[in-house]
Amino acid sequence: MAYKAPVRDLTFVLNEVLEIDRYSNQPGFAEVSSDLVQQILEEGAKFAEEVIAPLNKVGDQEGCKWDNGKVTGPTGWKEAYQQMVEAGWPGLSSDPAHGGQGMPAIVGMAFGQFTAAASAAFSMYPGLTHGCYEALHANASDELKDIYCPKLATGEWGGTMNLTEPQCGTDLGLIRTKAVPNGDGSYNITGQKIWISSGEHDFTDNIIHLVLARIEGAPAGIKGISLFVVPKVFVNEDGSLGDRNEGAQCAGLEHKMGIHGNATCVMSYENAKGWLVGTENKGMAAMFVMMNEARLGTGLQGHSIGTAAYQAAVEFAKDRLQGRSLTGPKNADGPADPIIVHPDVRRMLLESKAYVEGGQAFILWTALQADLQKSDDEATAQKARDYMGLITPVVKAFLTDRGFHVASLAMQVHGGSGYTEHFPASQYLRDARITLIYEGTNGVQALDLVGRKLPANGGRAIMSWFADIDAFVSENGDAGETVKPFIDGLSDSKKKLQEATMWLMQNGMQNPDNAGAASTDYLHIFGLTAMAYVWAQMAIAAQKAIDGGSDDPFYATKLQTGRYFVERILPDAGAHLAKLKTGADVLMAMPAEAF
Repeated sequence: MAYKAPVRDLTFVLNEVLEIDRYSNQPGFAEVSSDLVQQILEEGAKFAEEVIAPLNKVGDQEGCKWDNGKVTGPTGWKEAYQQMVEAGWPGLSSDPAHGGQGMPAIVGMAFGQFTAAASAAFSMYPGLTHGCYEALHANASDELKDIYCPKLATGEWGGTMNLTEPQCGTDLGLIRTKAVPNGDGSYNITGQKIWISSGEHDFTDNIIHLVLARIEGAPAGIKGISLFVVPKVFVNEDGSLGDRNEGAQCAGLEHKMGIHGNATCVMSYENAKGWLVGTENKGMAAMFVMMNEARLGTGLQGHSIGTAAYQAAVEFAKDRLQGRSLTGPKNADGPADPIIVHPDVRRMLLESKAYVEGGQAFILWTALQADLQKSDDEATAQKARDYMGLITPVVKAFLTDRGFHVASLAMQVHGGSGYTEHFPASQYLRDARITLIYEGTNGVQALDLVGRKLPANGGRAIMSWFADIDAFVSENGDAGETVKPFIDGLSDSKKKLQEATMWLMQNGMQNPDNAGAASTDYLHIFGLTAMAYVWAQMAIAAQKAIDGGSDDPFYATKLQTGRYFVERILPDAGAHLAKLKTGADVLMAMPAEAF
């Protein structure tokens, strides 16, 4: 069951829905034509399909091996990573000043869908490295940038982020790792970090750790946390590698449910030498650059695993013979019909297809906002920044939740075969499960959306988003009979989201538990509305192509898939709204000892 990168789907979204050629006047887009993007994605698809995907099962079965502080990756992974670096893929959207190719984020996110689907665990090595690069690029001194950014940009060195400790995960104000100044600009870092993805491996000559720690005497809680760059190997003045930073060691590997090919490490820092990134006690703000990048990447990862699982389910459903069609045999010469003839199997496949294709568009729409943040027009940049803040928790939580759901449906389509390791459904389900947990659990994302992102700047972002949807609905109200259900569905879902927002405003401030109780349902209404928005855009583009004379069945299939979303998935927004409005009483009334 070979993974096939959905190049056609993504180029449709980029070229015909988002029309990226329209943004040639925006920073980073001047030399990025749709033709060039097509070539990049075609080559990226080959790399994902031919180099990365065949290693996915190998990584799952072998995992990583720890021996006296050193970690060895699965067979073939080091060579594949080095091949990726030599081909220039890690630097696709990095700054050309550091050896990157300067492509817009939207191109990098498109390629990222391919690599994460081909092997989620493999994609984490370059993904975390790019996040480390972006955090340093945004916050470090020029001196630190000169030392580390060029090698991180190209993926020649690996990168990590070190937040979690045994006693604290979500509440990082509880961290105990300490930093003691040495008097020469460096610090000694001492503490333990756990669950550090890509923390140690043999793919690169150096690994650059970004570590949260508290300088002695700093304020308690979040306000006293600083960020430090701690290299595995020191860098000489001429850029060559020097001595090992002996105080930074991998103390062991976690034994996990999935993503076995990625080294999830316990990192021990014992007077490890590091350097301050940015300003003292402002570490969380600096680290949030990497954390937000990781949250978007996690949403992409969860969705992409679902994409691969869906593809495997389709192949199985077309091949597996079981029973006869309710309307008469469809494979008369065979002993039974393929299970794809059965309505309930089609329900599972269409639900998966609708989420997969809607998620692809949602990710790319969000990536476009990341690019527009850099616009020279302040109004455009401000709106994009607002949207990135508002949408990031939705991308992370909604797409990982739905990606896991798709992986679960894929196992169900496989039946008993899916529960064995002879088919890929089991690995996809196990790999997808972590995406709902790390980089902030989905419940935390929902709280972030409701508690921080909605009220930010007086609710400016959500009001702007509602206005954009209203304008879109008004502009396309007479788009034709085929598109009308998409526009009506979006309009209705937006009204439900608006009603949920008003309920939160009226009840959440009165009793904060109401906001907490409503947060997950609110996030799902938001995710469904966002997906309805991109499905409506895809429906308009598909119908435009058909009206223009195209007989490519791709467009009719896109409309049929979207119709399933509108008729069979989008109504869930109403159920979430009804649950949201029940408030916190039913959750909080029961005493803890009654559970």
